[in-house]
Amino acid sequence: MLTLKQHFLLDPSVIFLNHGSFGAAPRPVFEAYQNWQLRLERQPVLFLGRELDGLLKKSRQALGEYLNTDSNDLVYIPNATHGVNIIAHSLQLKPGDEILTTDHEYGACDYTWNFICDKVGANYIHQPIPLPVSSEEEIVQQFWRGVTSRTKVIYLSHITSPTALRMPVEQICKRAKEAGILTVIDAAHSPGQIPVDLQALDADIVFGNCHKWMLNAKGSAFLYVKQGLQHLIDPLIVSWGYHPTPETTTGSRFIDILQWTGTKDPTAALTVPTAIQFMRDNHWDDVRKECHDLLRRGIEQICDLVNMPPLYPLDSDLYSQMGIAPLPLSNLAALKNRLYDEYKIEVPLIQWQDQQFVRISVQGYNSEEDIDALAKALQVLLPQVAA
Repeated sequence: MLTLKQHFLLDPSVIFLNHGSFGAAPRPVFEAYQNWQLRLERQPVLFLGRELDGLLKKSRQALGEYLNTDSNDLVYIPNATHGVNIIAHSLQLKPGDEILTTDHEYGACDYTWNFICDKVGANYIHQPIPLPVSSEEEIVQQFWRGVTSRTKVIYLSHITSPTALRMPVEQICKRAKEAGILTVIDAAHSPGQIPVDLQALDADIVFGNCHKWMLNAKGSAFLYVKQGLQHLIDPLIVSWGYHPTPETTTGSRFIDILQWTGTKDPTAALTVPTAIQFMRDNHWDDVRKECHDLLRRGIEQICDLVNMPPLYPLDSDLYSQMGIAPLPLSNLAALKNRLYDEYKIEVPLIQWQDQQFVRISVQGYNSEEDIDALAKALQVLLPQVAA
């Protein structure tokens, strides 16, 4: 993996173990992104007015192949939070309806559902999934206890943000389909970190980022909606696609109402095929496995250091390139500041309910030395910041 570090633009003085927050684009992808921006600025009217729909269609075709779905069921959006807002505003929820989720969800998306439910009188239900977990079956059974006759939507992260837990969404989506419950999957952390096959997943709605583990430029994400459900979707921003002409339509209402929302920089979406090709050129299945193995080593080191057990089985696929290690109760703000100020380590520290973790992301630019540096820094600092 050391050979991959040269492809990234990250500050070499920083030990970067936080790919999960915003991603990091390799140099060839970033250069392609800048080339698209230059092309846009050379003739903005030609680019945005006459070429863009065709260019986005070609990019969606590459993404559709990567995700194993029809490109006409995909549309580019800026980020996953944008996706949950489109969906939450589109579904015609009624008083008493329930949206079932877990207590591991990302705050901004939680707030979106809270906002809509507060307006219409629906209920957003967090089903607890306690840590540690031991198996997918345990998670499915615990989650399904929250389903009631009023459950209209199941909303789940594919890989959770605070706890880096890979949820068994395939099994839950199957049960939901049998029960007639709509499934909405937040795949913000999935594409690029794990194989994503939308046909096999069989969720009704999925949104995910391309700028995180797929290594693309910032501001690139997708929304997938099954063809038979696309009529449910409303535009978050109403623009020209609401009444397209024969000359301006893409042939899809779903794409028309969401793709063009006014003047913006669409070039991150056009760079997706370059990011996919970069992963192929660099044998990304092998890179992912190496990253997972290195992450497992790091979690084991920290668990041994703090004398606490791991929060999921380390020989399982309940985590991939991003994982959490438990910490003793500490002043997390002080610990985070000192990790960066004194050791130049960028890594998130998580307070989740009454537990504290360090969430480690391992990407192709990381090394054993990065993991060792984190463990050594924690060994020094934890006694000094104990709560």
